[in-house]
Amino acid sequence: MSQQNCLASGGDLPRQDHTNLNQSSNTPPLAAQTDSREKWGKKMDFLLSVIGFAVDLGNVWRFPYICYQNGGGAFLIPYTLMAIFGGVPLFYMELALGQFHRTGAIPIWKRICPIFKGIGFSICIIALYVSFYYNTIIAWALFYFYSSFTGTLPWTTCDNPWNTPNCTNYFGKSNTTWTNFSRSPAEEFYTRRVLGIHKSAGLHDVAGIRWQLLLCLFLIFTIVYFSLWKGVKTSGKVVWVTATFPYVILFVLLIRGVTLPGAWKGVVFYLRPNWEKLMSTVVWVDAAAQIFFSLGPGFGVLLALASYNQFNNNCYRDAIVTSVVNCLTSFLSGFVIFTVLGYMAEMRDVDVEDVAKDKGPSLLFITYPEAIANMVGSTFFAIIFFLMMVTLGLDSTFGGLEAVITAVMDEYPQVLGKRRELFVLGLVTLCFLGSLSTLTHGGAYVVKLLEEFGAGCSLLAVVLLEAMAVSWFYGIQRFCNDVKAMLGFAPGIFWKVCWVAISPAFLVFIIVSSLLDQPPLMLFDYQYPNWSFSVGYLIGLSSFICVPFYMVYKLLWTPGSLKQRLAVCIRPEKTIRDQQLESICMVSAP
Repeated sequence: MSQQNCLASGGDLPRQDHTNLNQSSNTPPLAAQTDSREKWGKKMDFLLSVIGFAVDLGNVWRFPYICYQNGGGAFLIPYTLMAIFGGVPLFYMELALGQFHRTGAIPIWKRICPIFKGIGFSICIIALYVSFYYNTIIAWALFYFYSSFTGTLPWTTCDNPWNTPNCTNYFGKSNTTWTNFSRSPAEEFYTRRVLGIHKSAGLHDVAGIRWQLLLCLFLIFTIVYFSLWKGVKTSGKVVWVTATFPYVILFVLLIRGVTLPGAWKGVVFYLRPNWEKLMSTVVWVDAAAQIFFSLGPGFGVLLALASYNQFNNNCYRDAIVTSVVNCLTSFLSGFVIFTVLGYMAEMRDVDVEDVAKDKGPSLLFITYPEAIANMVGSTFFAIIFFLMMVTLGLDSTFGGLEAVITAVMDEYPQVLGKRRELFVLGLVTLCFLGSLSTLTHGGAYVVKLLEEFGAGCSLLAVVLLEAMAVSWFYGIQRFCNDVKAMLGFAPGIFWKVCWVAISPAFLVFIIVSSLLDQPPLMLFDYQYPNWSFSVGYLIGLSSFICVPFYMVYKLLWTPGSLKQRLAVCIRPEKTIRDQQLESICMVSAP
């Protein structure tokens, strides 16, 4: 066989030939670098880490709310279609990329399409923005968890120092007068005791820091640091608790929920099909956005976690299993939430729709705690519910920060290779300092702003470019050959069509729809001012701008004519596998 034919057929070599290439390689430094990379202690460590990242607080509140808002049981049709043709293919792609190239989100682009390396930097900045607000929500849950260790939960009465004359407790009472100014004890506990938002005039005046939340957040980041500082073998052990414990609690809460009076009302309301909703574009946009943000491609987490796998690991099966587990968890959470909402509707003597009108953290921190407070054994159920929220949040934080750690350390191995503990400490400290504005009395306003713009359209645009770079520039056939080298079989036509056309179109659909439909931003009774949208767009742009900036930088610093520069900038650098394959072909050539 000639050398040219040998290289042309490299993607079709049997799997064992690829996995044994290191034994015949003439490039020991590169091979040693790959072989010395840390690996997961057990396969389940990896699976639980991926599931723990994908299954987060959004599964508990966002999916149930969006499901009932967009047609109940009918919503499962667009949700399933969007998962099959958009979310799961991108999920599979990232796992395969990370496992084959065995590197993080920044340096991986040298091996795919160097001019797109700015994508890696954008992913890291987005992960930092998410850490600035997401861990604050976990701190709120930790505050509730601590406050639950009492005989009488503090959000059950109106006799506390933080309550106002508008506090109205209607549970267990008849003929209660409820006006537009009335506030439940649970709502006042959340807004006045936990957030202290009444002391803030808005984004322009967030007032001082809440020291209770500061202590909670410090404890959260302490746990995060000691879970990540030694690498995936340490975090892989932690997720055995943080990823499995929420399922135990979900089943306990589900069993309790279905035994409550009026629970059936919530279930019927949750799943009652409204087929007319399927004619609305909004429903399909919501389904696409929900499956995308739920599975989490584009955050760099899947790349990082998969990069510590064995080369022959079946990432195809992992992608299917973890995606199905994530979607089923969302569906299960809906029953947990709506059985309780049906119970509240029974107690209030109102429709479920009037109880379930709030989405977002309010559902977790006002509506559900209010229902728990009026159950038998309320203290026990409050403790396990908020402990579940803490563990759900921690899993996602582990994944998000591991993506940054892996990306930066793989980009600068000479500087950071032996200093992981110090680098993780610096990263955690940066995230803690960046979260200080969210710990103020008006911190909830900052959280909402970061949630809307920190990881919104900018993240979607980054993932769109990622899918295009892999499918169109790196080449779908080359990528499929890489997968075949690992698994022994190439992806089928369905996956190829999704990666080349359907998934990019799916992302363009979400981005355009999101930009065209910008509803007013509100939190409680606070209307965000117009200037806050400019700040939000700057936050989103600050991460995405890394992509065009790096493209210009790469073109300017590459020698040669413009045509030569473009050719170099889009040509992937030779991987270890390519170099080893070339050496074998040279030896075998006549």
